[in-house]
Amino acid sequence: MTTTVPKIYSFEEFAGVADAVADHVINAQNQALSSISPNNNSSTSSSSSSRKGSQVQSELNISNISNKSNTESIETLNSSSQLSSTKSSSNISKSSSKKEKIVNKRFKIAISGGSLISVLSQGLLKRDDVQWDKWDIFFADERLVPFSEKDSNYGIAKAEIFDKLAAQGKPSPKVYHIDESLINDAQEAADEYEKTLIKNFANKDSVRLPLFDLFLLGCAPDGHIASIFPNDHEVLREKLAWVVPVENAPSGPSRRITLTIPVICHSHRVSFVVEGAVKASIVQLIMERPEKGLPASVVNALAAGRVSWFVDKAALSECY
Repeated sequence: MTTTVPKIYSFEEFAGVADAVADHVINAQNQALSSISPNNNSSTSSSSSSRKGSQVQSELNISNISNKSNTESIETLNSSSQLSSTKSSSNISKSSSKKEKIVNKRFKIAISGGSLISVLSQGLLKRDDVQWDKWDIFFADERLVPFSEKDSNYGIAKAEIFDKLAAQGKPSPKVYHIDESLINDAQEAADEYEKTLIKNFANKDSVRLPLFDLFLLGCAPDGHIASIFPNDHEVLREKLAWVVPVENAPSGPSRRITLTIPVICHSHRVSFVVEGAVKASIVQLIMERPEKGLPASVVNALAAGRVSWFVDKAALSECY
């Protein structure tokens, strides 16, 4: 496997990660909802605060970033869809149609579970520039347990984000979760969730893969991302399906579904959010030994140029 080191943004504490991820998400939102197509070579995040952070360059050497930003600054993206009002009637008609499409644009984001939910809750709920009512939220994976259980990704997200939005009187996003009645049949649950994706990303015959504006992932100490585990070669090598069942996960609930590597890597942006010293050894392995073929290393390579990592210093402590 070709060595591919993504952009890595490191922060002293968890709060810095949460705020930077919020900046990154909102930047992706703004680009998705504007008429400007996202730049696939840009996976940085913007910040208008004075938080301090650092970017790890391709050699994994940590360098300080200006105190004015906790990540590389990004130019503010403004809509370029304005058409002259002096155009002919046919051009005015085209302009109206184009504006209608812009109004109807949605921000399509996939999220995994675990500590990522806390990062999003802490970083996004306090912001006033999140256009929640224009969000379509999908799940990168799901543990097939009742939503009321602590292992349910949707259940955690509902408690930490969606219920709190309602309590704050903020608009609600559209949330696409699994059919809870199918938790005893992983294959059927996967098939039904794939149908949900097909419905939202057009007919599968005309769209090879769904195209998310942003795909957010964590990474567990054992190296699994979403519910793609390091030694599950069948899932790792899946090329056609959008969603697959996982019957014997080696940790946590054994029965799951997960979106596949091709779906993840087809996204406009893929971002990993990792924190804590317990993740340090796996982060080192991912970054320094890509030939091991860990799921995150595969994503780093296949989505090269569109991948970013947001980590605290503890998670990066074993990288040279």
